[in-house]
Amino acid sequence: MTRATQPEKAERLNLAWQLLRRDELLPNAADELGHRCGMSKRQAYRYLERAQHMDGPIPVGDTKVAFTVKLSRTLVDRLRRYAASTGLSLSEVVSRAVVALLHRGRGRV
Repeated sequence: MTRATQPEKAERLNLAWQLLRRDELLPNAADELGHRCGMSKRQAYRYLERAQHMDGPIPVGDTKVAFTVKLSRTLVDRLRRYAASTGLSLSEVVSRAVVALLHRGRGRV
C-alpha cells in the first residue's frame, strides 16, 4: 500500500471535517471515511481526530512529480546551503525560484 500524497491527505482531512460537521457520530464517521477513502477504521479515526481541531477546510495543493534537471555542482551546493539556512526543503527553494522566474516573465511561457 502506498502512502497518501499531500493533496490526498488534505482531501481526506476535509472529508473528515465535513463528516464531523454533519453531526455524525464518531464511529459512523469513521466507517464512512474508511469506506470512501479505502482506509482502515484506525486510520480513519486518526484523520477524524485531526479534523476535530480544524476551523474549516484546508486548501488542497497540486500533486508533486519528480522532475530531473542537470545543474552544476556549484549551483547545487549553493542551493543546498540556502535551503539549510532557511529551513526550507531543496524542492521548495527550487519551486519558489521557478515560480518567481515565471511570474517575472508575466505569462509569456
